[in-house]
Amino acid sequence: MASLATKGSGLVNRLLTQARPQLDVFLKYAKVELTPPTPADIPAIRQGLGNIVKGARTGAYKNLTVREAWLNTLVTAEVIFWFYIGECIGKRHIVGYNV
Repeated sequence: MASLATKGSGLVNRLLTQARPQLDVFLKYAKVELTPPTPADIPAIRQGLGNIVKGARTGAYKNLTVREAWLNTLVTAEVIFWFYIGECIGKRHIVGYNV
């Protein structure tokens, strides 16, 4: 039984040693990407939304490359999927509300 415990602890230590660099990279990006916007970010957000509206009015979307259009489509799909996942979590059911 003692040999099983030492093998298990050795395995856990080796796993942590190998996973540490990947975890550090994840934490580095998580600190930047997952923080909510600060009040200093609001003017940049407004400018970005204004650029989107201006581009829709002037037809700038017609000048996108296929790669840019595909990336925009993927980002839009991701936002929609996360919205629906949030809805499912919020209502605690996949289909319909519990009346």
